[in-house]
Amino acid sequence: MIHEHPLPGCTPTPLASYLKALAVLRLVAEAGTDGGGDSEATGFWREDVFVLRTRLTKEELRAFFLDRYRPTPLIAPWGARSGFFAERSEKTAREALSAISNSDGDRLEPFRSTINAVRDLLSSHGFDEKASDEKKIELLNLCRAELPDHILPWLDACYVLTSEGRKFPPLLGTGGNEGSGSYVSGFAQQVVACIVRRGHDHALEFALFGIAASNAHSDQTPGHFSPQGSGGANASTGFEGGVQLNAWDYLLCLEGTLFFASASTRKHEFAPPQINFPFTVAPTAAGHGSYVIAEERPKRAKRQVMEIWLPLWERPVGLDELKTMFSEGRVTLGARAIVNGLDFARALAGLGIDRGLTSFQRFAFLMRNGQSFFATALDRYRVKRSPDADLIAELEHRNWLGSVQRYARDENAPNAFRAAAHQLDTALFVVTQQASRTALQTVLRRVGDIEAALNVSTKSQEAVRAPAPRLSLAWATKADDQSAEFRIAAALSGLCLRDDKGRRVLHARRHLAAVSESLNREGDRAWEPTSQLAVWRRGPLTGNIAALLHRRRLEAIALGGEGEVLTSQTGATRDDVAAFLDSATDDTRIGELLGGLACVDWNDSEPPRANRRADEDAALSPAFTLLKVFFTSESVLRALKWLPPDRSFRLPAEIPARLDANDVQAAVRIAWQRLRAIGVKLPGRNPPQVAGVDGKRWLAALCIPLTYAETVRLLRGLDLGPQSEADPIQPTELTV
Repeated sequence: MIHEHPLPGCTPTPLASYLKALAVLRLVAEAGTDGGGDSEATGFWREDVFVLRTRLTKEELRAFFLDRYRPTPLIAPWGARSGFFAERSEKTAREALSAISNSDGDRLEPFRSTINAVRDLLSSHGFDEKASDEKKIELLNLCRAELPDHILPWLDACYVLTSEGRKFPPLLGTGGNEGSGSYVSGFAQQVVACIVRRGHDHALEFALFGIAASNAHSDQTPGHFSPQGSGGANASTGFEGGVQLNAWDYLLCLEGTLFFASASTRKHEFAPPQINFPFTVAPTAAGHGSYVIAEERPKRAKRQVMEIWLPLWERPVGLDELKTMFSEGRVTLGARAIVNGLDFARALAGLGIDRGLTSFQRFAFLMRNGQSFFATALDRYRVKRSPDADLIAELEHRNWLGSVQRYARDENAPNAFRAAAHQLDTALFVVTQQASRTALQTVLRRVGDIEAALNVSTKSQEAVRAPAPRLSLAWATKADDQSAEFRIAAALSGLCLRDDKGRRVLHARRHLAAVSESLNREGDRAWEPTSQLAVWRRGPLTGNIAALLHRRRLEAIALGGEGEVLTSQTGATRDDVAAFLDSATDDTRIGELLGGLACVDWNDSEPPRANRRADEDAALSPAFTLLKVFFTSESVLRALKWLPPDRSFRLPAEIPARLDANDVQAAVRIAWQRLRAIGVKLPGRNPPQVAGVDGKRWLAALCIPLTYAETVRLLRGLDLGPQSEADPIQPTELTV
């Protein structure tokens, strides 16, 4: 009969509890029937509790650990407080090893024989004191070569030997040590307390079944495995809290680390070993509200800050399958291995993992309390397909995203850049977990912020050698939330004109950042520090749009395209412009969106459609409509049969100058006179009156390109038309 035993003491957090769950399954399955266990045992996670499926009853499971469990020999003669040397600091560990060596019974025979094997190795090779740094590599090699084979999984979990020396996977600190503390010393002490002296039998109930027991805690420091059990300041109701750790928790936690053994050595000749350590990656300081870390290794620290993503699964898994899962640590991003936390989240969104895993608990090994590391539990990430996350790959073109992340860790990088890069990573994490137009917009805004920060520093441009990649139209399509801010930013970002060879030039992006006009073979732009076109600065949106217009007019004159200064590949609606004029839009959001949308390739885009009923109309004044004629490209006016093919219609410099000076009435009067002079029939005898409006905002609003159909409706509302042309204006969805 198969029994299911929920183990409330084995939960995904803290790290000690997760490792304890792995240990329970391993120890029961490896012991087999002869050892009081069950080789067919399986386990899975249900509502954040590990469930053991086994033939053992609850009483038999309890008896197995109390009477039959054989502790795995965990030793570290290369580290501090190993118990194998005569130094004073070794006393506690030395006494624990002596107690194990002098014990009776079969349960500790593997541990006793391993202790003797280590002592023989040290004696035969002349190690009568703790190995110096120069001799430590030699000792590490000797341990792998001469100790019994059953100890190899533990050695593999502790360290990796490479051509450059040794590497320490983060789960066991620096080879079984954490600062001046020793995990192996603590393990030996708890073996004595729980197995030799049987002083914690009552504590097993709490460790496995969550059943409260008095005096269930030991004074063993848990290291980084259980930060809340470490005691210290603010750890209890008083100023200081004592250590709160169950002795069985410590034993089983360390037993669980043996799953993290083989992958760290199997592939280290081909890639850095910390990358191949199961489910372990470099950190990304994003994805959690309180997760702010320095991603570089702190000075004098022997360990790097790392992340580990621990898998959870909902179907019963046996020991062999679980070992395979951890030995491979199979998480990929396309054809490449993952590198950091963001890569991991992207892999989950793209299902680049073994099927059957339902979620991952993310931990970061963060330095706290001086140079002590704690395994800090961060977010839980579900394994689910998120197609929007596929777009992130475009930001990796020419390693742009990687270079941004690398430069953001440089202490000399500008604060504005570092903040934008951190916010970008945070936004990308959100995209991996949910399909959200807001999330994609946030990414675009942060890309714009990064480009703006790079634009003002040639030194930063040397660090991030290429501008942001050209993004596909899918970014704009999926980020479009039908807001006025988005359509306005899109309309401005699509600005371009055609040169005498029909090529689109003078893109809006060139006014936002010092980038080249021509594209290289890969279709990318390069930095152009000497460019005079980048006029966008920190400041009011209206002022920046006015500067953009002025620069475009000068360049368009030189290119022979003065009549197409505000030609765009997309456009906004009259409602959007009306909202902008009423200051009902968010100028900051428009500016940030413009920076990101300017990177989008707007070729083959379709203009947005207004969400308006047939009986609704935008409230734009006749004076504004009159001025808008001068801010409309000649090609559109000709398509409307308003401007004959042989006539030109240019924006007089006086109109934007008057508007910028807040003399709106004068600008309207100039527009009226110019239109009358070329024979346009106008209603009434005098120009419309304007009062109490913001000229700078009007100027910016007039620069917002409208779709072709919206322009048709705008001009029809004014009843404009050339005296020589009676053809009706037919609306059609083209681009202004």
